[in-house]
Amino acid sequence: MADKRIDEATGTPTVGHEWDGIEELDTPMPRWWLWTLYATIIWGIAYTVLYPAWPLVNSATKGVLGWSSREQLAGEEEAERLRKEPMQLALARIPIERLNEDSRLMQAAVEGGRAAFKVHCVQCHGSGAAGSKGYPNLNDDDWLWGGDIKQIHTTLVHGIRQPGHAETRMSQMPAFGRDGILTSEQVEDVVSHVRVISRQEKPSAASQRGAKLFADNCAVCHGAQGQGDRKLGAPNLADSIWLFGGDREALAQTVNNSRYGVMPAWGARLDPVTVKMLAAYVHSLGGGEDFIPEPAPSAAASAAPQAAPSQAAKSNVQPR
Repeated sequence: MADKRIDEATGTPTVGHEWDGIEELDTPMPRWWLWTLYATIIWGIAYTVLYPAWPLVNSATKGVLGWSSREQLAGEEEAERLRKEPMQLALARIPIERLNEDSRLMQAAVEGGRAAFKVHCVQCHGSGAAGSKGYPNLNDDDWLWGGDIKQIHTTLVHGIRQPGHAETRMSQMPAFGRDGILTSEQVEDVVSHVRVISRQEKPSAASQRGAKLFADNCAVCHGAQGQGDRKLGAPNLADSIWLFGGDREALAQTVNNSRYGVMPAWGARLDPVTVKMLAAYVHSLGGGEDFIPEPAPSAAASAAPQAAPSQAAKSNVQPR
C-alpha cells in the first residue's frame, strides 16, 4: 500500500512509492500549462462543431459553417479559370502560324506551354528538353519533320507512328541486316560510309564500298549526300546530331534492326489551346525555325476549279 507523506524540505506530498530510498514528489502541473490544456480542449470541441471533422459511414459531419476544403479549391480553380479565359479564347482564335504577331499572346502561350511540358513531356524529353538516347533534344536545330511552329504543332497534334491516326507522322526504315537485305559485312561498310559523311572517320576502302551500298539502298530516303528528307522523316546523317548514337556499335544496330520511335498524338489527349501552347514553348527553346507561309495563289489559279486532294497527297504533308 502506498505510504504518502509530506516532504519536509519542499512541503510537497509524495506519491507514496519508494525505490531504493528514492521517493517521487507529487508536484502539481503549472497553472499556465493547465489553462493551455483546457483552451486546446475547448478549441478542439469548437472546431468539430464549426468545421467538417467526424467521419461517418459514407460521408462526414459538415460543420455548422458549411465550409469545405474541396469547395474552396473549386472556387479558387473557377476564379483562376475566369482570369485566364480571355487569354485562352484569344489563343484559341489565332492561327498557330500567326501567334508570333502578338507578343503578349506568344509570351502567354510560352509560359502556359512551359507548365504543360513539365506535366506531359519531361518523362521522355527531360526537364530541360535536352532528351536522351532515343528521345529527341528539342533545343537543337535538327528536325525530322520540320521545326517551324506550324510543323511542331502538327507533330504534337498527330503524334509519331500512332496507330489509328490517319495523319500521324509515319516513316519506317528497313531492317537491312535482320531482313537479309544486306550481309553483316555490307552493314559494316555502310556504317563506315555514314561515319565518313558525318566527319567521324577518314575515307577508307570500307567506306568506298559503303558509298555504293548507300546510294543503292539509303539515298532514296536520306539523299545522295545523307542530308535527310523532311517529307519522309528521314534524318540528316551528315551532321553530328544523333538520336540513338553515332558510334559504330549504335549505327550498326540501327542499320541491322532499324528504329521505330513513337510519340503520343497529343491532340487526342489535350485540349487544342494546351497543344498550341506546347508548340509555342518547344518553338521558343532555341531550335525553332521561322515559319515561311505558302505563296498566295495567283488570280488565274484562284479562278480555276480546284480538285480535291487525294488521300495519298494528304499523307505526304508531314512535319517532324
